[in-house]
Amino acid sequence: MGSVSIRDVRKSYGSMEILHGVSIDIADGEFVVLVGPSGCGKSTLLRMLAGLEEITGGEIAIDDKVVNALHPKERDIAMVFQSYALYPHMTVAQNMGFSLKLGRAPKEEIGRRVAKAADMLSLTPYLDRYPRQLSGGQRQRVAMGRAMVRDPKVFLFDEPLSNLDAKLRVQMRSEIKQNHQRLKTTTVYVTHDQIEAMTMADRIVVMHDGVVEQIGTPLELYDFPRNLFVAAFIGSPSMNILSGKLSGNSFITADSSAINLPFIPASTNDETVSLGIRPEHFALDPNGMAAEVITVEPTGSETQVAMLLGGHEVVAVFRERITTRPGECLTVKLDPERIHLFDGQSGLRLGQD
Repeated sequence: MGSVSIRDVRKSYGSMEILHGVSIDIADGEFVVLVGPSGCGKSTLLRMLAGLEEITGGEIAIDDKVVNALHPKERDIAMVFQSYALYPHMTVAQNMGFSLKLGRAPKEEIGRRVAKAADMLSLTPYLDRYPRQLSGGQRQRVAMGRAMVRDPKVFLFDEPLSNLDAKLRVQMRSEIKQNHQRLKTTTVYVTHDQIEAMTMADRIVVMHDGVVEQIGTPLELYDFPRNLFVAAFIGSPSMNILSGKLSGNSFITADSSAINLPFIPASTNDETVSLGIRPEHFALDPNGMAAEVITVEPTGSETQVAMLLGGHEVVAVFRERITTRPGECLTVKLDPERIHLFDGQSGLRLGQD
């Protein structure tokens, strides 16, 4: 196992700068997820860590050893790709043990490591099969097994579940997390799916346009987003954002509705602010604000309602069974302890006195 230190790392292609000085410290044995929209630089950063992309500036160190100039095979890492990258003419056992064979490991050692990894991944019955004879989930397990047998200091995962259907993604998320808990190997995992990030990570790194927006545990990012981007990106359905102004201890919406605040922000650079509230932090209240229903989507355990509130379209999630029809009104209140305010200019979350 090994720690990873990414220090002011930059990446440019000619005059186009992709990463703008990224710094992340990853502890030995930690599971860290890099998450963000397509094009934010997360996969580029992972490939630089793997040695598949040159580093324009900054340093990457594994176990306090700078690896900028080292070839991928010299970094003691193992990578699992989105495409699986299995050899079609090799059996499962041969695919899993190929890197050890290249390293001239004894045949008995290769067999022992492959058998151990296959047992952990429920692949033992398939060791003599070829990739074409496997399902997508089984092929992904083979790719994981090929990485596991090497016993690297760091595992790197580049969107490994994006080719799987929804049900299988849930299953594979659980299996990857369970294997990490058993192996305790430092893991860096890239995804654009914030649900994957929330359910798997010890810590999440949220990236946007080549910079790190925030680093924290899943619940830290969910409960205390640093800015509007993180607030809207983390969570499904995403946080509702209403634009308005402050007046004393009230937030005034676009249609002049007033929402009482439990605090007065310490400071703001502009009269205009944004109020954030997560869908589950609405409640039905006969004395609340009137909201016109747009759609009602029951899921069984809860009901998701899109509605017009304070001049904005918002989404609320209720545990109650909602029978109100589109065009009719609900009266709702916002949990005052769950309200977030963001600066109108910078988008940064505003503190409270």
